[in-house]
Amino acid sequence: MFKLLVPVVLLAVVVIVSVVSDRPLPPADFTISNGTDVTTLDIQRASWMQDLRIMRCLFEGLVRHDVFTVGYDPAPAVAQRWEISPDGLVYTFHLRGDARWSNGEAVTAEDFVFSWRRGLLPDTAADYVAFFWMIKGGREFYDWRVNELARFNPKEASADELWERTLAKFNALVGVKALDSRTLRVELEAPVPYFLDIVAFPVFYPVYPPLLRQYERVDPKSGRLKSERGWTKPPRLISNGPFELTVWRFKRDMRMERNPHYWDGANVAIDSIAVPSIEDPNAQVLAFQTGAVDWVANLTVNYRGDIWADKVEFYAEHAAEYEALKARGLDIFEIDRHLPSDPRKNIHAVPSFATYFWNFNCMKTLPDGRANPFRDPRVRRAFAMTVDKRVIVDDIRRLGEPIARGLIPPGSIGGYESPAGLKCLSDAKDERGKLAIAAEARALLAEAGYPDPAEFPPVELLFNKDAGHDLVAQALGKNWQRYLGVPVRLEQKELKVYKDDLKKANYMTSRAGWYGDYGDPTTFLDLLRSDDGNNDRKYDSPEYDALLDAAQAETDPARRLAILSRAERKIMEEDLPMIPLFHYVTMYLFDADKVSGLNPHPRTTQNLFLIDMLGDGKGPDVSRRMGEGAHRPAVAGDDGDTP
Repeated sequence: MFKLLVPVVLLAVVVIVSVVSDRPLPPADFTISNGTDVTTLDIQRASWMQDLRIMRCLFEGLVRHDVFTVGYDPAPAVAQRWEISPDGLVYTFHLRGDARWSNGEAVTAEDFVFSWRRGLLPDTAADYVAFFWMIKGGREFYDWRVNELARFNPKEASADELWERTLAKFNALVGVKALDSRTLRVELEAPVPYFLDIVAFPVFYPVYPPLLRQYERVDPKSGRLKSERGWTKPPRLISNGPFELTVWRFKRDMRMERNPHYWDGANVAIDSIAVPSIEDPNAQVLAFQTGAVDWVANLTVNYRGDIWADKVEFYAEHAAEYEALKARGLDIFEIDRHLPSDPRKNIHAVPSFATYFWNFNCMKTLPDGRANPFRDPRVRRAFAMTVDKRVIVDDIRRLGEPIARGLIPPGSIGGYESPAGLKCLSDAKDERGKLAIAAEARALLAEAGYPDPAEFPPVELLFNKDAGHDLVAQALGKNWQRYLGVPVRLEQKELKVYKDDLKKANYMTSRAGWYGDYGDPTTFLDLLRSDDGNNDRKYDSPEYDALLDAAQAETDPARRLAILSRAERKIMEEDLPMIPLFHYVTMYLFDADKVSGLNPHPRTTQNLFLIDMLGDGKGPDVSRRMGEGAHRPAVAGDDGDTP
């Protein structure tokens, strides 16, 4: 298995030894390689997959996803039950009496009010602030606070006075109220058919107010509420999820232990989770092979294509058994568990609700003051047309990932019609066809004021190292050099620097990707809304925003989806603020004969409190109980009234 591993063994051993040699901790029940290091455990500021994965272990919201159902159905969590008004505007959540923080204190409705207010404050600078604008008065309060901060003058009024007015304004405007300690009422601006799906997302999880207040202060000069980061570190961090954080050593490791106060502890089958810091993808593979980790959460080595070829070969050798198990309705992880033991079956590829794309900076000028040629949509279309996605998918990635013609994976949302997308080199049958498409693209450049492509400003391609992004960037650069005749320059940076540049729009073009957060087209389309915190392209189209607004106001489901389809057509066929390249396949490494509780759903959310190490005798085999369609795990305190 893993044909190309030998050249990197020595390097990987050095990396692993450096990580684990200083760990006088007992072995954990379950050890994961989380990809890159966690960047934050500040819930309302969360955005990256590796952060959200850990947050789902430490915290819990009102509802959670039942990850073993096709529809990712909302299941009770801190909220034991809820009611929705007939007009879809009011949600009333009833919190269970046994929900506790890790210090034993009760989780209250007031804790959620405090936390959601924090997510809504512009002071927090949350990427997902637009989620909170769905709540009645949320956007109005946010805009009010922005304006008040912009005109704040400490000589006229104190920062503390502004903060008191802010609290009063929130209470008066925003539709989040604690009716009592165990009842939370939420009013929306308009019906949101996927609101429960949103509420299950980590940015809606609660934080412990008494702890946060120790680390927050109102800045007397700016009037802003500022938070120090120390509250997210052990032993200070107080959480309400299945686990509590006991160790977090930067660039070394994390460790989580079972939360003795967690209300559903009877269904947690493991006592501890270790997360060693192993950022090198080759070292992650070796860590799995040597038993140092049980699960690699996102396999990104450049030779994944070779690894997957081994798995395909294994399936071919057991084709009859595979088809028989598939006919029984088993998911792919259960199928692997039933097949003969073989190291080749430890690689798992899951089609994902996710898209890999390349960004264009859409601002008028670049951060260094240069005129930005990609401000013009004709330039963006020209570059999008001269990309051979087939080469990237078949020759570089080699994972069977489908070429992306749009942003939203086709067929992933019932009733939604995906646009055809812009034609590109991948559509040509031969070189002659590619040259014809390239001629059209160069004509667009000329129309935009660049008749001589050689005089086009050097095109900078920003990407982070590892995961094969360099190979994708090289392919794009070659396409643009050959078929457009423009100069290109590759800019590889460390992940942290890359993330900072991306967020500040300090780039000309850049690599990016997105995993859908909830089951609706807007989980992708909102990325291009002009005021969205995740709009790293700085795309600004009043027409596009108006389409999203119209969809939000539309109550007929079919007409709403049709409006959203028009919005996607605009960005994928006309404006092209990004080039969709392919829809992800997420690759995991784990031994299905030893680990259960992981799920192959395209949404790729893993509730690690469901993990069970098979044969350890500690708890139920969650995967076997659920994977064959038996039933959802029993929910402590579920009184049967949950919708």
